[in-house]
Amino acid sequence: MSLLREIQDAAIDSKTDLASLLRKCKVLSARLGSQEFKAWVDAELSGYRDADCLPEYRIIHVTSKGHFSGAFGSGLNNADIPLMCIPENFRESMSRSNMMEPVAGMEALVSKCEGGTAQEPWNPDFVALVGQKIYERMNCMQAWKVIPITSVIAALDEIRNRILNFVLEIEAQDPEAGEAALNSSPVPPEKVNQIFNTYISGSVQNVATGSHSFEQHATNNDTNAKLFSQLLEALQSVNQPEITVPLCNNIEEMRSSQGTQSFKEHYQHFMSLLSNHMTVLGPVVAPFLPALAAIVP
Repeated sequence: MSLLREIQDAAIDSKTDLASLLRKCKVLSARLGSQEFKAWVDAELSGYRDADCLPEYRIIHVTSKGHFSGAFGSGLNNADIPLMCIPENFRESMSRSNMMEPVAGMEALVSKCEGGTAQEPWNPDFVALVGQKIYERMNCMQAWKVIPITSVIAALDEIRNRILNFVLEIEAQDPEAGEAALNSSPVPPEKVNQIFNTYISGSVQNVATGSHSFEQHATNNDTNAKLFSQLLEALQSVNQPEITVPLCNNIEEMRSSQGTQSFKEHYQHFMSLLSNHMTVLGPVVAPFLPALAAIVP
């Protein structure tokens, strides 16, 4: 079996761990002579060192909770921390979690998680800074970000999807590219770079001209419209309106905000809401999450 087909099979098989899949991709990057692809693979395998270079699928919308202590033995446990109680210049950083760790760490987080969420502790210095400004006459003793595991799963699926799309496009250019000698450039470097920007980095370079650009845009819109409709139908099939109505409203917000920056915010809110009801809704919505994550700008 060719290397390209091995990578395709591994990307499709959810039982294959991502680290093994990425190591095959590292071999492919050497045979293609693509430094950009190699750098991305290395970052996913070893983790990202700079948050400014973090791909958007590794930035997860979060909320925060904490334990609070008051006078005469009073207190609150697992209390929500409103974002408005946090100084404005810290709100953006405290509303998201940057997943810097290697993919193996992210997969371990998913496999060991119980209850649908993970925790990222607040820095103790920050707790000390704002601890008395959240609940009146109470001091925050401990706080943490609440990370929806569904968002971590969506990020891992996004990595698989990007690899699969990249390799399929390389195969379309040269089915034997995976068997080429190291750095032999079986596919022209500029073409590899274009494919990488389109399917991996997300910096799509549209080289279509004339009516082709319109056709491509229309096809994407049609696909997305079908996705939203199917997701709504799946949720509406669950006879628990107190759970599904807010999620359906959020889907409508995503549908109407496609192509804008606010789409990402609505998507992150949807994943956050979903994490609270994974036991009921997980089997229903799981088939649609990879496609939904793929259209986040």
